[in-house]
Amino acid sequence: MTRYDKLVRDRIPEIIEENGETPKTNVTDGDEYERRLAEKLDEEVAEFHESGDPEELADVLEVVYALADRADVSPDELERLRVEKADDRGGFSAGIVLERVE
Repeated sequence: MTRYDKLVRDRIPEIIEENGETPKTNVTDGDEYERRLAEKLDEEVAEFHESGDPEELADVLEVVYALADRADVSPDELERLRVEKADDRGGFSAGIVLERVE
């Protein structure tokens, strides 16, 4: 038996069953769901830091979309906000590091 106690993608229990194992799950909502999403975001970001694998970025994005949904923000609206902020303040492609302001 392996304990996980973490939020997983919706099809993971089904995949575990297909592998001949029995998952024990529960469904969370409200504040606990938001807390678990925040934990999942940290987990996925850490996995990207460790591996650099673009699939981990896709996992980060999936969690971001779930968090946005909790805030009643659609993926299109989230993208509009991203573009608006990038237009106003720029992106991160230039690699600028602010050392200090004098």
